[in-house]
Amino acid sequence: MRPSTASSLLAAGVHIKVVQELLGHARYAITADTYSHVAPAQRREAADRIEDSLDW
Repeated sequence: MRPSTASSLLAAGVHIKVVQELLGHARYAITADTYSHVAPAQRREAADRIEDSLDW
């Protein structure tokens, strides 16, 4: 249940520090290393933001 909850919250845009506290992890790195995954849609969004920030 915890992995699903963490992954769902992160995918929904909940800040990872909030997820860390909800899961009771002592260190940010535990949450980040275990539960943060980059989905293809997130990669696309990041690329779009970079493109939007450039003045071509």
